[in-house]
Amino acid sequence: MNIGNIVLKKLKQEISNLEWERYIKTLNYDEETSRSDIAQFYSPNMLLAKWIKTKYQDKIAHLFEVETNIRPKIIISVGKAKNTQVYKKEKNSECEHKNQGKSTILNPSFTFESFIIGDSNQFAYTTAKSVAEKPGQLYNPLFLYGGVGLGKTHLIQAIGNYQIAMGKKVIYTTFEQFMNKFTSHLRSQTMDRFRDHFRECDVLLIDDIQFLSRKEQTQEEFFHTFNELHQAKKQIVITSDRQPNKIAGLVDRLRSRFEWGLMADIQPPGLETKIAIIQKKCEIDGINLNLDIINFIASNMGDNIREIEGAIIKLNAYAGLMNQKLTLDFAQNVIRDQLAEKQSNITIDNIVKIVSKEMNIKLSDIKSKKRTRDVVNARRIAIYLTRNLTANSMPQIAVYFGMKDHTAVSHAMKKINEQIEENENFKVLLEELSNKISAKKKN
Repeated sequence: MNIGNIVLKKLKQEISNLEWERYIKTLNYDEETSRSDIAQFYSPNMLLAKWIKTKYQDKIAHLFEVETNIRPKIIISVGKAKNTQVYKKEKNSECEHKNQGKSTILNPSFTFESFIIGDSNQFAYTTAKSVAEKPGQLYNPLFLYGGVGLGKTHLIQAIGNYQIAMGKKVIYTTFEQFMNKFTSHLRSQTMDRFRDHFRECDVLLIDDIQFLSRKEQTQEEFFHTFNELHQAKKQIVITSDRQPNKIAGLVDRLRSRFEWGLMADIQPPGLETKIAIIQKKCEIDGINLNLDIINFIASNMGDNIREIEGAIIKLNAYAGLMNQKLTLDFAQNVIRDQLAEKQSNITIDNIVKIVSKEMNIKLSDIKSKKRTRDVVNARRIAIYLTRNLTANSMPQIAVYFGMKDHTAVSHAMKKINEQIEENENFKVLLEELSNKISAKKKN
């Protein structure tokens, strides 16, 4: 597999299947005409070429830099490459082995200045900035956790960028890359090089630590790396999609070390924060969206900030390519498919079945008028998840659960939100249920 297809494979992991199938899958990398400083791709038509260039050019260039340490100019032309190679999933290819485990270069746009602060992330932002200013002194390790697309990677890389500006040696890597690098050095019997690489730094940033679940040998090596750095007062920052005590198969001694310093969670942003994020993104990219469009995106695109940013870029690209004014009607039409994809295949039946199973409540009881405490709580949870994970309106939800009208649904939502505010464990339960429902949809 050539470097262009390796980059496209990496990109596939960071975008939705819909985006891959519609746009990126059509790209062909021309190995013959490309150089270290120029990456030539071909697209089947001008519309696609312009769209891909508008939305993905910087990301593709960044991924080349990750793989080669050189950021090339990305050229996307119409036509076919001389050595056209369709993307294929190649197992155990020599080229993949050579590239496994390479540390990721920091994204320079991930800074504290570009991070939008709201009630949902204020604590995480403040602690991350404190760690960046006084590494190894305040909170070591710093453990940031929260759902997908809420800003964990932005904050951890902001720490890295701040420290690099101070002249410090920073290593940023995902846990998957750490594990692959470990496996590669173990096979080649070069573990001394591996240990020197990860232990001779001022700041170690590990993203997505939850993937160490049940990786016993890798956990053992990471345990010793952690100890070496911590004893040398080197800063360690870790991100995860859940708290340490929620990571299955994590050995106790690692769990206790993750809890030595400070744990800070990032919650889904509220409507005001999402609006501020959209406005900041528009300001940075020079995109002019009126308040109606901004409110529509903030209210309908969910909490994943990456998806929200993708919707903004898509809107701007479509408006430019189709020479259309950015109106609310236009915006609703353009991102209709994106909204449908988010909510497709998740039904109320799916949600009720999973809630019933996980909470050990009979399926028939949840849909009944039974008023025991456990049943009422499970019913409210099912209603809350239905409202957040599907496109069903309150009246539709009321009909499904045999309620009088939508006000009963509103009351259930209010009660669940009160529990979220009062009980951290309840909030974690909702996140786990939501993840299981979404995972079932993907399967």
